[in-house]
Amino acid sequence: MKVFNIIFCILFIVSAALQYNDPDPYLWMPIYLYGAVICAMAYKSQYFPKWCIIGITAFSLYAIFLVFKHDGVVDWVTKHNADSITATMKAATPWVEIAREFFGLVIVIIVLLINYLYSGRCTVAAKN
Repeated sequence: MKVFNIIFCILFIVSAALQYNDPDPYLWMPIYLYGAVICAMAYKSQYFPKWCIIGITAFSLYAIFLVFKHDGVVDWVTKHNADSITATMKAATPWVEIAREFFGLVIVIIVLLINYLYSGRCTVAAKN
């Protein structure tokens, strides 16, 4: 788990830094840094399951919003035939940007969920 968490901590820090030129860095930098902090603490064997649940809940709600938002994920799939979101680094269309944001959230949610589940295993092992 230490390798997993250090890799994702670094990836989330890099992702946050790349958001500097994004139209909404005030939103995405804290999201990625939240994941980085959770991973850094888990790397130090300090688990905060409540903070994982808070992040999972908040980011899941935002991800659901992005799915149904105008030019969101549903529109990207149905109206735009799931245009490639990796063809170019510049998001020329709003649905590509929103789809990328959605998948970024999914990655953060999965990492928080893995840390949450692992923290439960650590708690049970510590009690035995």
